[in-house]
Amino acid sequence: MDNDYSHSLPLPAFDRELDLDDLLSGINRVKLMQAVRQLLDVPVRLVSANGKLSLGDELTTVHVRAPVRSEMEAVAYLEVQADAGERLAAVGNMLEMLLRSTARYLMASDLHLEAVQSDYEELANKHAELLTSEQKYKELAEHLEQRVAEQVKTIEVAQRQLYQTEKMASVGQLAAGVAHEINNPMGFISSNLATASDYVETISGFAEQLRQSAASEELENAWKEADLGFVLEDFKTLLQESINGAERVTAIVKDMKDFSNVDRVDEEIADINTIIRSACNVVRSELGAGIELELELAELPDTKCQPGHLGQVWLSLLHNAAQAIDGKGSIAIQTSCEDDRIMVRISDTGVGMSEDVMNRAFEPFFTSREVGQGIGLGLTVSRDIIQAHGGEIKIESKEGEGATVSLWLPVVTQINSADRCVKK
Repeated sequence: MDNDYSHSLPLPAFDRELDLDDLLSGINRVKLMQAVRQLLDVPVRLVSANGKLSLGDELTTVHVRAPVRSEMEAVAYLEVQADAGERLAAVGNMLEMLLRSTARYLMASDLHLEAVQSDYEELANKHAELLTSEQKYKELAEHLEQRVAEQVKTIEVAQRQLYQTEKMASVGQLAAGVAHEINNPMGFISSNLATASDYVETISGFAEQLRQSAASEELENAWKEADLGFVLEDFKTLLQESINGAERVTAIVKDMKDFSNVDRVDEEIADINTIIRSACNVVRSELGAGIELELELAELPDTKCQPGHLGQVWLSLLHNAAQAIDGKGSIAIQTSCEDDRIMVRISDTGVGMSEDVMNRAFEPFFTSREVGQGIGLGLTVSRDIIQAHGGEIKIESKEGEGATVSLWLPVVTQINSADRCVKK
């Protein structure tokens, strides 16, 4: 059943003009006519004001015609074929009262229906407004839920970046302290070794002259017995090895400072290859004896970046690659530049990843290592750092066939002192 008034006929007005058919609606016309005939006892009929037959018989002649009024106007006529006397007026009065009662009933009914329809339409409008409001609130709730999810994701990324920043700050402070403590003694160690080398050269020259000038058999025997020739040569070798070791320590300290970003501003124009080499020098000592580190670095344009953060990415990826190799293997790093994008590819010959592990590799706190071997943020933080630089990162791997991590970074250059950046 359709209760929507918008699909039904309009209701009649309660104060409309009522014709005879309206006034006779709801009345059993057969019984009414039977009663009229019994009261008048003559052939009779009831016609409307315009002469249309409503009740009764077809009359051959009309003897008397009496009006039947409603609201002071004749709405019908009683017509009889023979004289009915005062009974005709009485029947007319009875019909007038009946029609008046029917008119009042119809007026009350129409008024009630009109009020019901008005209330229904008002309720329908309110219902439509509520539906519209509900839809708006639903859309708002969905939008709000989406905004909340986006904000939660933003907060999670910010928390990870804060964690990474604090970690890098700690590493930087440690590196600064270690570098300061090492550089001071290494300075005078290197200086002393260089001076000692000069002294050895002086002593060697004087000893040879002494040998040749004295030329005594006793001195010659003493020289050979003490093997002073070997001692002087070996002393030179030892000093040179010590100098090389001191230079290596100095280089390691420099790489550690470069990697930890101690002496740099947050962002700068830098060479990606240099950052990679520094990270490799830092991690090289942690690689197993059977792991080879291969670098194939193409010439790259300098780009604006955060060297310390990118260094952390390379270090994290190198650690992951080294831990994936059981025994002997190799890690290869390749760089190239194409279409104003720098590509860095790090491949290993390790155990690889299953499809499930690869799909979850960037999830925060997800790790395939044993408990206590990692917190599962290395790849997550690396992805955040690369994305913060406007780049992208992708992993390709098959179980038992190693893994390859590919990264792309846009080439960006600083164009004014306000620290604005544009792509090349």
